[in-house]
Amino acid sequence: MNKALEFNRIIEKLKQLAISEAAKSQIEALNLMTDPVQIQRHLKETSEANEVLKINTSVPLNGLEGIRSGLAKLKRQEILRPNELESVAYFLKDCQRMTRFMKDKAFAAPQIVTYATGLAELEPISEAISNAIANGQVSDHASQSLYKIRRKIGDVEDRIKQKLNQYLTGAGYQHMFSDAIVSQRDGRYVVPIKSEHKKAFDGQIRDRSRSGGTLFIEPAAVQKLQSELTELRGDEEQEVYRILSTLSNQIAAEMRALELNYEIMTHYDFIFAKGKLSRQMAGIPALLTQEHEIQIINGRHPLLEEKAVPLNLTIASPKKHLVITGPNTGGKTVTMKTVGLFVLMTQAGLHVPCETGTVLPIYDQVLCDIGDGQSIAQNLSTFSAHITNIIKIIESTTPNSLIILDEIGAGTDPTEGMGIGIAVLEALSHKSATILASTHYNEIKDFANKHPLFLNGSMAFNLMSLKPEYKLIIGESGDSNALLIALQLGMSQNLIERAHEISYKTKKDYQAVHEELKQFESHPKEVHPKEVYTKEVHSKVSIEPKSSTKLVKRKPSKFQMGDSVYIHTMKRNGIVVETEDQRGDITVQVMNKKFKVNHKRLSLHIKSDELYPEDYDMDIVTKSKAYRKKAKRVRKGKDEILIVPNALE
Repeated sequence: MNKALEFNRIIEKLKQLAISEAAKSQIEALNLMTDPVQIQRHLKETSEANEVLKINTSVPLNGLEGIRSGLAKLKRQEILRPNELESVAYFLKDCQRMTRFMKDKAFAAPQIVTYATGLAELEPISEAISNAIANGQVSDHASQSLYKIRRKIGDVEDRIKQKLNQYLTGAGYQHMFSDAIVSQRDGRYVVPIKSEHKKAFDGQIRDRSRSGGTLFIEPAAVQKLQSELTELRGDEEQEVYRILSTLSNQIAAEMRALELNYEIMTHYDFIFAKGKLSRQMAGIPALLTQEHEIQIINGRHPLLEEKAVPLNLTIASPKKHLVITGPNTGGKTVTMKTVGLFVLMTQAGLHVPCETGTVLPIYDQVLCDIGDGQSIAQNLSTFSAHITNIIKIIESTTPNSLIILDEIGAGTDPTEGMGIGIAVLEALSHKSATILASTHYNEIKDFANKHPLFLNGSMAFNLMSLKPEYKLIIGESGDSNALLIALQLGMSQNLIERAHEISYKTKKDYQAVHEELKQFESHPKEVHPKEVYTKEVHSKVSIEPKSSTKLVKRKPSKFQMGDSVYIHTMKRNGIVVETEDQRGDITVQVMNKKFKVNHKRLSLHIKSDELYPEDYDMDIVTKSKAYRKKAKRVRKGKDEILIVPNALE
């Protein structure tokens, strides 16, 4: 189910924000928690991490890299190498930094600040390592004995090099060398001698070139010094081993404190990864409720980021089953996935991208059937795979389950698919689960419309632009709009009318619809704000129309200024801001935008006198603030009338 809802992608994003393998393993193990106290504690940790990151993003956690292997070796009583000891020292210094880092954060993060009090600083160990190890090597000053041995090694090496230089610069030997360089073979200094001079050069052959033309010979004059150097190297190795052993034993003696530090620091790593994800998504903690109520305010799909269209959704008892309809690619699946992800993330202790006031129930499980479940390995068709999954869902469903079903009943004969869809919804409803389902079947829409426990919803679709708006409208079912889309794309009107007759067993004249679609194509729907302003000022000063304008006597319009009307082509309500013109068009304001709509495409929703009190100034609703300010100054004689060019045309 996590994969179907893409919760696994949230997990991957979260893992990328963690440093330690232990924290990443903790993230991978995230699952649906059902204990409200546990969920609240994890949400609070995420919130506090978010607050701390607002103050300072440089959280001292980098010391977690590389420490895990060192701890594992100590448990096996092995000696740590210099680089592993450095990792331990770096980790302990980060523990010390974390204690200081969290010390002044109690006001922002009272809960997670207390975790730092359990960190053992172990400064003697970190200092001992720092004094003994430098740049991945045991330092000369790690012990007095090591310092003396290395000084002797340096002296002997200098004496060897001086003697070798004498060979390289001496006139009696220069003709014997194939190259004037000194190198080492098995830790012993050698010079390159041409093979024909091997008997004339006193020394021991240590190596030879591939061609055999050059022999690498250790001169006899430095052999005694070489033996002394080899002995000193052995002494150095023993002393280095003793130092590494001493440091490893010193750390092992504090193994319990070190393991506790690791546990606390990896938990901080886990918490701050959640805080970073919250900041990336602009997330907040959802409020939890024991009731079967979902309220999402401006929720955004966590994986779509800025491309996500905000979702507003309320589902509450008794109508806690939502059937969503609308055209393909209209956002039905994304809407349901958003709800499912919000539940999974919240019950995993993560923030969700929404606004304050979002409320989510605590479910015992989220069960879903989404996407193409075709399995080649199991030889299951798409429909068979869906049915197999739905059978398991019905068997597992409890009253505290969230069920998500995408395109229920699809993939088979429409009549039988519709019947299966309704039967499944009824079965799940009898189990009192919360249901989110999508469909194209009109019969399922009608079923949801008549059933007292079901609620219809639809995805908004702009028929003029043929583009989905990805907005959920609760309380009304949507249409696939296939016939209107085909008409808009240029399919003949006769074909559309025949398709309607076949589909709905009734005839319908699409002439008026066709004309309106053409009207919207030839005349931009949206009225530019500046154009509206100039017309408003013009009407206030009662300038007479041009004499060439022909006035046609029309019946009084049934729509008045301020009326709430339903726009059939847009499937939404708007407010009348300009009454009917000579062409029968009315200007309607929808979502702060003004549209010209023919009066035949409008239905009265609520009359203005029922919406506003008596003597209410309708300019507040229909006019811009700039216009009202300007008109007021004109009435007082403080300003001259502003007429924008073309305002009278």
